Amino acid sequence: MINDIEEVLFTEEDIKRKVEELADLVSRDYRKKELCIISILRGASVFLADFTRCLDDINFTLDFLVLSRGAGGSSGEVKIIKDLDYSIYKKHVLIVEDMIDMGESVDYVVKVLKLREPASIKICTLFDKPCNRTLDIQSDYIGFIMPDKFVVGYGLDYRQKYRNLPFVGVLKSGIFSRKG
Repeated sequence: MINDIEEVLFTEEDIKRKVEELADLVSRDYRKKELCIISILRGASVFLADFTRCLDDINFTLDFLVLSRGAGGSSGEVKIIKDLDYSIYKKHVLIVEDMIDMGESVDYVVKVLKLREPASIKICTLFDKPCNRTLDIQSDYIGFIMPDKFVVGYGLDYRQKYRNLPFVGVLKSGIFSRKG
């Protein structure tokens, strides 16, 4: 797998420091509030695990959403295939996402969750890729700005592979252009 990487963008140490910084900011902002963290699976699971272990002295619950794209793949209709298990009514919600790319998934999730009348909704993403944004969606907490490159690692995948890499790297173009 490492031989499939053209360059490392963010090292394991870079990511660890950034996750700790984000957790410090969220801990400060929610110190006296009860927080409901909602993670969008699968990609965010690696970030979520490290992030929640770094949260300091705040009460939080954890819930998950699984999204699906329609027949159009990355441009298909977004729908929830695994919904929340708990109510978010009048609760402070933090959506934790691995990467916001075009913004369609997070925009859809925010619209659905607002209908459930939470006290607040904020977004935390480790990787933001505004160069691909098709919607005006902004994160409240951002780790890294991602260049316009095909990246994998630290939860980010290509065909369900490479999530376990401890860094984020650019996948060689010959890898993702192959069929099969």
